[in-house]
Order: sequence, then C-alpha cells, then structure tokens
Amino acid sequence: MTELLSIILAAGEGTRMRSARPKVLHEVGGLAMVGHVVRAAQMAGASRISVVIGPDHDAVQSEVVRHAPGAVFASQLERRGTGHAVRVARSAFEAATGNVVVLYADNPLVTAGTIATITAKLDAGADIVVVGYTPDDPTNLGRLLTSDGKLLAIREHRDATDEERRIALCNSGIIGFRADTLRAVIDRIDNKNAKGEFYLTDAVELANADGRNVEYIEADKNEVIGVDDRSRLARAEAQFQELRREDFMRAGVTLKDPGSVHFSWDTEIGRDVTIFPNVVFGPGVKIADGVEIRAFCDIEDVRIGEGATIGPFARIRGGAELGKDVHLGNFVEVKKSVLHDGVKAGHLSYLGDAEIGARTNIGAGTITCNYDGVNKSKTTVGENAFIGSNSSLVAPVTIGDGAYVGSGSVITRDVEPGALALGRARQENKPGYAPKLKARAEAIKRAKSGK
Repeated sequence: MTELLSIILAAGEGTRMRSARPKVLHEVGGLAMVGHVVRAAQMAGASRISVVIGPDHDAVQSEVVRHAPGAVFASQLERRGTGHAVRVARSAFEAATGNVVVLYADNPLVTAGTIATITAKLDAGADIVVVGYTPDDPTNLGRLLTSDGKLLAIREHRDATDEERRIALCNSGIIGFRADTLRAVIDRIDNKNAKGEFYLTDAVELANADGRNVEYIEADKNEVIGVDDRSRLARAEAQFQELRREDFMRAGVTLKDPGSVHFSWDTEIGRDVTIFPNVVFGPGVKIADGVEIRAFCDIEDVRIGEGATIGPFARIRGGAELGKDVHLGNFVEVKKSVLHDGVKAGHLSYLGDAEIGARTNIGAGTITCNYDGVNKSKTTVGENAFIGSNSSLVAPVTIGDGAYVGSGSVITRDVEPGALALGRARQENKPGYAPKLKARAEAIKRAKSGK
C-alpha cells in the first residue's frame, strides 16, 4: 500500500467566528472540526499526519494529538496563502515517498471515501488530483478550468475573466499530490496575483507545464463546506446530523421524528432501538439492542444495556452504566452511577455516584445526597431492595440486599440486608389546631400590608 501523508492546514484564526477559540476547535457533532478531518485522514489510510497551526495554538495541537498521537506540527507565523502554508510543512513532505493529500481543518464533513478516491487516482497514474464541487453560488470561489477530463488550471475569482467566472465547477481546496510532484512545484509557486499570496492551486499549471498528469474529481457540495463563521458552522452541524440520522435508520434504528433527534460523532446504537422526538445525544453514548428512548431526554457518556427504557425527560451523564431492562422514567437524572439489570426508577429521582443492585426499585422523589460541599461520596444499594418514595440516601451509605427503606426517610447509616429502615420523625396530630395557624398567618399578612 502506498504511503499516505496528510497535511492539514489549521492555522486560521477564524476572526469571523467572533470567538476566543481558534476556529478549528469549534465543534460539529460534539467533536472539534480539526478532529473530524484527522479522523477522516486516518480512516483513508494516512500513516503520517502533519498539521500546520498558528502561533499560540497549543489547544489545537492538544486536540490533534488526542486523535493522532504521532502527528507532527509546523507553525505558520505569517498568513501568506495556502502555498506558503504547505511550504511550512516541508519537513514532512520532503521525506514522503508516496502520496500527499492537503486537507483543511475547517472542512469537518470531508469523508475518508473522498480521500481514498484521490489516492486511488494517484496510484493509477495521476500526479495531482484536485477535488471540485458545484456550489449554489460560486461567487468569490476559484474555478476549475478543464478539458477532456483533465484539469488545466484553477483560476481564483479575483483573477478570473468574465467567461471563466461563468464556470460552475469550483475548487474545494483539497488537493492530492504524488510526493515527488509536490516537491517539484512547491517552490516555483509565486505571489503574482491580485491578493499577493502564494496559491497552492498554481501547482496545477506548473505541473501541466512539466507534462505531468493533472486530474480532478467532483465531491458533493455539502461534503466540502468550509466553515468560517457561525452561520456556516450551523449549516455543517445540520448536514452532519442529517447524515447520521440516515446512517442509523439504515442500520435498523427507528426515529419517530428524525429532524428533532441530535447525535454526537461517536454515538453507537444497536438494532431495533426506538428513539422518540427531541432527544439529544452528547459524546460517549453506546446503546445496545432493543432500547427505547422516549421524548425529551439528554444523554451523554453512558452505556445503556439491552431492552432498557429511558424517559421521557430523563438526563443521564458522567460515565453512567445501565444494565439490561433498566427502566428510568420521567424526570430521573443519573450521573456517574451503575444501575444493574432490571433496576427501576420511575419518577423524579436523582442517582449520583451510586451503584444500584439488580431488580431494585427506586421510589419517586428519591435522591442520593452525594456531595457534602467538598467531597463526593458513594451510595451502594444491593439487589432486590426497595427504596420508598421521597427518601434521601446520605452518602457514604450502604443498603443491603432485599432491604426496605420507608417512604420519606433520611438514611444516614448503613442498612443491613433484609432490614426495614425508617428515618423519619413520628407523626403527631393536633385536633383543631389548623384554624389557629391560619389565623396567625393572616394576622402576619395584615401587619405587613398595613391594613
């Protein structure tokens, strides 16, 4: 297999994003844009990745390393065009022996399939392969000048004639090179153009002048969308979500209202899962077969076992693990907890930093009091236990197998297996006392109002 080096250009500040963060760290589907591009390159077979970053872009470097620990970096101190940016990565391509594909960190929807198509054409004899597309509005975009299936040149909009501006096929910026071709042309690119920049696209005419084989492919316009402001970021997010929804439905997932369900880049869902409207999946969600997620749930960083039913209006997060046939009902929140097979929490509960044994029932209004203002502590409940409604379990505390906790209890000490725990004050009734309380309250109200 021919070696593939991917050079990812990620030095832009993204001033139109109006953000303190570098542009390429803004997220699509819960993943930084540069992360999407790195992953696409890896899936296409890139064995080496070089990323061109701007000064003080340590956060960009950290994000790249999270996905590609072996990536190398070059810093572009001046913004002098795409040709100059690639020159900055010279140490990477000087040693390349196969193919080099130049990608852009603000193209989060580029696919491994498109990159693989580029490399296949290079392996088949092309020296340069350019990715074009047909946008709805080509204004300000470079045009591909073609003839008989070959690419003759790329003309930037400012430098194009009126006739060239009528061409619909535009440049995405993504270009593949044979490594020796890149080395042969990169230093011959000049900046004699309207913007005074070094355009990587000039490599096309230089290669043609050398008698090299320059080809092009056409990608879907949505795949090569470049994100340079919040509006385009929203468009990229919408397109990402549409693609994910289609993928899941083809894989056997039922979406009751597809347009209202939002996925993350790494969401994993089994077969015969049903998802109701207005569900949001953050990063780190893995769902087994036969699960039902009802409306208005917010779910991230969780594993959900086979046959579970979740929601409506449930929130699960923080590395939670739910076993088979777990049932979480409306307004139940689970954080950093393990719920074993068959656990039920039907209504209005908070389970944080807890481990709940199999087939235990959690009554409505139950909370684990896991935070003392300084430390988080764990609540452990055994199997087949019953926690009565409106109970507070003050961690650290352990409730044994088969134990019962009476409704309204505040549990501060461990409960042995099979025991009944009651942690509430004895009820006292005072006949005829209610009218006196009401009269007192009304007197206080009159005193406050001055009447």
